[in-house]
Amino acid sequence: MLFNELNLIEPILSALQTEGYTQPTPIQEQSIPTILQGKDLLGCAQTGTGKTAAFAIPMLQLLHKPHANTKGPRPIKALVLTPTRELAIQIEESFKAYGKNLPLKYQVIFGGVGQKAQTDALHKGVDILVATPGRLLDLMGQNFINLRELEIFVLDEADRMLDMGFIHDVKKVITKLPAKRQTLFFSATMPAEIQKLANTILNAPTKVEVTPVSSTAEKIVQSIYYVAKNDKRTLLNHILQDKGIQTALVFTRTKHGADKVVKDLIKSGIKAEAIHGNKSQNARQRALSNFKDRTTRILVATDIAARGIDVDELTHVINYELPNIPETYVHRIGRTGRAGLSGIAFSFCDAEEKEYLKDIEKLIGLTIPVAEDNPYAMSWQGLMAKQEDKPKGTKPSASNHRRGGNANASASSNKSAPRSQDRDPNLSGAKRTPKSGSRRWSGKN
Repeated sequence: MLFNELNLIEPILSALQTEGYTQPTPIQEQSIPTILQGKDLLGCAQTGTGKTAAFAIPMLQLLHKPHANTKGPRPIKALVLTPTRELAIQIEESFKAYGKNLPLKYQVIFGGVGQKAQTDALHKGVDILVATPGRLLDLMGQNFINLRELEIFVLDEADRMLDMGFIHDVKKVITKLPAKRQTLFFSATMPAEIQKLANTILNAPTKVEVTPVSSTAEKIVQSIYYVAKNDKRTLLNHILQDKGIQTALVFTRTKHGADKVVKDLIKSGIKAEAIHGNKSQNARQRALSNFKDRTTRILVATDIAARGIDVDELTHVINYELPNIPETYVHRIGRTGRAGLSGIAFSFCDAEEKEYLKDIEKLIGLTIPVAEDNPYAMSWQGLMAKQEDKPKGTKPSASNHRRGGNANASASSNKSAPRSQDRDPNLSGAKRTPKSGSRRWSGKN
């Protein structure tokens, strides 16, 4: 199917053509007709599936109508609620790209920066508002925002809202919305509390589900490095000596850990920056911009800060530490291999992370190949012996740490790593036209 078969208006088709997009991803193909019919939608899709365009494109078409000649600024007609500042910014950029030929106004609001520029824009009138929960409630409390005439509400990354402790803020926002509205609800996973929330705010929704969280993109080559914890830093530096790794996103469990990895990389002459919650908004945006334009080669991130990162043609994801939540592993490595492109994901595993690895392999349904190019390799038996040498502790197993912190990553271009034949099909991206060159479809999730 092509976009021109989805009954889209010419201004939107023209914008998509300018971007070089002709073929929708599975979630776009299924969601756009439903949303255009004015129906509620429950979408279960992970990052990299083109989810943002799945709701942004039909919303633009539904809201493209003449405004009444009334005095005062135009009221907010659509609200997209999303958990992080980075994701909010990228969603607004998507609306601008797909709606470039439409007379609609867009605005993004988030905390961590002064509010004046945001309130000035709101005063002039906004059709589509993209917001994080805290700043939205703050400005509503100051009477800068009212949602009485809202027509469409989008709750994006609902499960991450829960993980980040925003679920109560989300519920507060929902109480301020008009009862008669169209609601679009997206979540990568459906824990019980998220399913309960969906049931309370959706009206006879159409359910769209693609790329289950347990699947990893077919074109992502995965490898595991067995290594002692104290050797991870040296191993990472060794791997990054490969000039073929032009950019890499490295995951750490903590903010302090991210800063420490960056410090070590800089000492080794490798350009790196960190992105996490303790950084100012300006610093986070600068680090992300530098990474996107390849001024910075390595971006080190915590999971929450990285939720909205979408970088064209990112080749490597490096798990410096394994996450204790197996679904997080899938989200992490999904930052590469997006939109049908190839990618490489390598992960370090020390003795304390063996249970995490077992849970990850159980979830994705395959055994991750062991990397061959590992000068600091330790056998599984060696790691276990090293762990047994330690005093008895009270460290819980991975299964008891499900909702804990983040994880780290490391990678190397192991071209000879075997490929599993049992992987789920890649549903991550739309096809691009030949003339689009290096540009690719990006759902900007």
